[in-house]
Amino acid sequence: MNTITPRSRSPLRFFLLVFALTIPFWLLGAIVGYQILPGVPVSAFMFVCPVTAAVILVYRENKTEGVIALLKRSFDTSRIRAKIWYAPIILLPPVAGVLQFGLLCWTGTQLPIPRFPVVAVLAMSLAFFLAALGEESGWSGYIIDPMQDRWGALPAAIFLGLLWAIWHIVPLVQARRSPTWIAWWCLGTVAARILIVWLYNNTGKSVFAATAFHTMVNISWQLFPINGSYFEPRINGLMMAVAAAVVIGVWGPRALALRRNVRPLSS
Repeated sequence: MNTITPRSRSPLRFFLLVFALTIPFWLLGAIVGYQILPGVPVSAFMFVCPVTAAVILVYRENKTEGVIALLKRSFDTSRIRAKIWYAPIILLPPVAGVLQFGLLCWTGTQLPIPRFPVVAVLAMSLAFFLAALGEESGWSGYIIDPMQDRWGALPAAIFLGLLWAIWHIVPLVQARRSPTWIAWWCLGTVAARILIVWLYNNTGKSVFAATAFHTMVNISWQLFPINGSYFEPRINGLMMAVAAAVVIGVWGPRALALRRNVRPLSS
């Protein structure tokens, strides 16, 4: 069997396939006005598209063996050798949410008291984890490595972040977000992708690490303070951008990681 390595993968082919697979979900969201959660339209089920595109392309590259290897990375916790990385993975998004909540209270904004019903939070966590896994199996598990190999970590993260943000614009419009809201949200999304690539590279290229952080971002938004009410994308976007700038300054733009934390693409 002629094995195709990650370096030879085509980002253009992958992104075109993802967007093509997404079109039916956008159309479904336009037809069905129902929202799964507040601010989450039916078109959000498009989270299956990145992993579907990755599976299709991996099967063409390396058949069933390649697909199994891709899916096994969903729970590659063994790659996270330095467990200290679980701190930013789990804590960074909720800490940003708490800071945003405090800042809005300080400016005099009247906010409802946060509620965290255990059963609902656990169910939401599972749902958001599966959704994040569907995305990150494609974004992190399939395409980010060849992009980094071509352009370096920071340009790859910014480019992927921009496409990631654009991919979400239709559902955001369907959720009746304003253009200004969407613009600030896109800033936070690009910055979040930089942070995801940083975590991915420093955890031995763990798809699970990227998925867990992605999950915490979505949970923190949905619980702010109740179903995302009063979520302020301008504040969140600026905080994420500052965090990304710190990461770039400390870890460097080329790899966003210490050399010893970056695994070869063949792994």
